Amino acid sequence: MSSTDTNHFSSRLGFIMAAAGSAVGVGNIWGFPTQAATHGGGAFLLVYLVLIVILGYPMLVAELMIGRHGQTNPADAMGKIGSGPVSRNIGKLIGFTSIVTATLICTFYTILSGWFVSFSLAPIAKILGFSQASAWLMDFSLSRNLVFTTIFILMVTWVIRQGVQQGIERWSKRLMPLLLCILVLGVVYILTLPGAMTGLEVLLVPDFSQIWDADVLVGALGQTFFSLTIGTGAMMVYGAYLNQKENIGKLTAYVTLMDTSVAFLAALMIIPAMYVAQHNGVQIFAADGSLLNSDTLVFTVLPALFDTLGGNLQYLLAFVFFVLMTIAGLTSAISIVEVPTSYLMEKKEIGRNKATYLIGALIMVLSLTLVWNFEELFSFMITLTTERAQPLIALGIAIYLGWVWQRNDLLKEIQAQEGADSNSLFWRLWPIYVKFVCPLLIILIIVQLFNS
Repeated sequence: MSSTDTNHFSSRLGFIMAAAGSAVGVGNIWGFPTQAATHGGGAFLLVYLVLIVILGYPMLVAELMIGRHGQTNPADAMGKIGSGPVSRNIGKLIGFTSIVTATLICTFYTILSGWFVSFSLAPIAKILGFSQASAWLMDFSLSRNLVFTTIFILMVTWVIRQGVQQGIERWSKRLMPLLLCILVLGVVYILTLPGAMTGLEVLLVPDFSQIWDADVLVGALGQTFFSLTIGTGAMMVYGAYLNQKENIGKLTAYVTLMDTSVAFLAALMIIPAMYVAQHNGVQIFAADGSLLNSDTLVFTVLPALFDTLGGNLQYLLAFVFFVLMTIAGLTSAISIVEVPTSYLMEKKEIGRNKATYLIGALIMVLSLTLVWNFEELFSFMITLTTERAQPLIALGIAIYLGWVWQRNDLLKEIQAQEGADSNSLFWRLWPIYVKFVCPLLIILIIVQLFNS
């Protein structure tokens, strides 16, 4: 990674907003409420919060530490930790797999985020009297998906082309506060509506009998890795753009707290909204008690809820909500697309513009292939990346950092941070925790994943 200022974050706030933007995405606002609603509400929330603390946070510290130490792309950053040719090659393989996984995640992520863009335009078309256009914008048709997947990829490419400070950092600083404001206002409004308190109770009161349910554990683990973008290389790339003296333990705590808060706020808005919709006559559960349309929850239940409100209020709320979703999709997609872009820039020694356009074109081809073969590939790609590849990559990172990175070199990295006391309880326990506990936890849950 070049050492020029423009290839690093200009401020601590810039990094926190960019890293939180990477973590705070569709996984939080679409995935988390859907998973919580499907897997027992409060029980899922409790398991998720525990996994964030005991697994998500320490693994996020690990990825940022590796990225900053390497000052390069994930493959070479992992390779630098190795002490011999074999360990270096294994490290490079793990890092390269995370780059491939990030690229594959982009394929379904851009489709999903394209839906948010089209759904945010639909109420505007309706107000202007273009009813046919509004219906097309909300229809899951091939033509609509092709157009808006392409539009979203172009939006991401435009931001990344501008570089770290002028693109990623500047837009994260603008979009993240806007996202938080919209989310808080949405929660306040939804909780005033009849039926919301039932949803609030479902979310906040756990059914302890469901906590050890395999589906709840698997869903919460996948959500932990997906929402924090662990195993995609994104945080390694952002770590490489970070000042060498920043205290990673503290910065990661801010990012994790913001990510978890947004996931909780999203659930606090969407799950009560489901019960408001049910109160207004919208069917949300099947006869057997399962959630209807769980994969497209925000595209079915919420628009149906907005419709029951009538007047121009329904269009305003629909517009605001799907703009929120678009922002969440954009901040995450920026970090994920940056992973293969940074790799290509370094390996082929080409400029950011050319690398961005090449990666953008690759992702467009892959994403549009998914659109053309939606039924066969969309769910498969989500399972392959978020439920299979990400936990396995996280396992590789944990084992590599714990067992391959020389203790003295890791200690130097910790001591170089401002305000980080290498003799403090956290920094003494963290390397041991990542070495022993994290791999064990990941293995246990991977076994559950592959058995489910």
